[in-house]
Amino acid sequence: MAMITAALVKELREKTSAGMMDCKKALMATDGNIEDAADWLRKKGIAKASKKSGRVASEGLIGLGQKGTTSALVEVNSETDFVALNEGFQTMVREIAGLAVDANSNVETLAAMNMATGTNIATTITTLISKIGENMNLRRTSALSVDKGVVAGYLHNGVADGLGKIGVLVALKSDGDTDKLNALGRKIAMHVAATSPLSLSVDDMDKAVVQKERDLLSDQARASGKPENIIDKMVDGRMQKFFKESVLLNQMFVMNPDCTIAKVIEDEAKTLGTSVEMTAFVRMQLGEGIEKKVEDFAAEVAATLGDA
Repeated sequence: MAMITAALVKELREKTSAGMMDCKKALMATDGNIEDAADWLRKKGIAKASKKSGRVASEGLIGLGQKGTTSALVEVNSETDFVALNEGFQTMVREIAGLAVDANSNVETLAAMNMATGTNIATTITTLISKIGENMNLRRTSALSVDKGVVAGYLHNGVADGLGKIGVLVALKSDGDTDKLNALGRKIAMHVAATSPLSLSVDDMDKAVVQKERDLLSDQARASGKPENIIDKMVDGRMQKFFKESVLLNQMFVMNPDCTIAKVIEDEAKTLGTSVEMTAFVRMQLGEGIEKKVEDFAAEVAATLGDA
């Protein structure tokens, strides 16, 4: 049997973009023949991809797609940040984001849509898993639309055109000038990226979140020894502060701390000479809510090449 050297593994990896351990296995199965090993990897592609599906994917990209008065965000995850720099991965996420404007915020619907190649998104991701050698996942999508007006989009920590690590959509309903509405929406979206509000308005906030905060503030007031007859007034005052910090329309605008977001929108409406209503926003941050596993990839590389 041929000796499987680090040089052979490296050559096959460069030829196929497959993972190092996969390249080593392919070479061992084909007695060190590069061409046969490449064919072996292609034949095993689907099986390899399914085996990787259990690995944590918390990196990747947020993509932004826009069409008419609809805009959408998608999160496509990978295991490492290196994949975000891969041109093939970036191209795929960008195309998925473009399709997402017609998916009605449904990730299953989006996964079943066909890409330009004629292959659906789910299969395309599985194929790329095999090629790149990492688990990937179309995690979520969200879209906003207005009958008239704009849905402005903003990407923070941009990696490439239409791709970043934090994405924000801001829906503005208005008959006003589209360019000026987009400029306003983008500024508000940048604010949302920085402050991460919990809701658009007080009425929109999750009732469970409001009650939890009220209960916490009540417990703190009692623990300080305040009499029961003034606790409710204290809690009401502190809840107003909570809403000012957590509700988007009540927040002070980061670009002009003297104005709330509601006042900024009101002032722009006066300038445009027509009404402007912010109907919704979406903030999507890469990997939020995913438990990340810290790995020593340098050690893994060294061990793989050492075994080869």
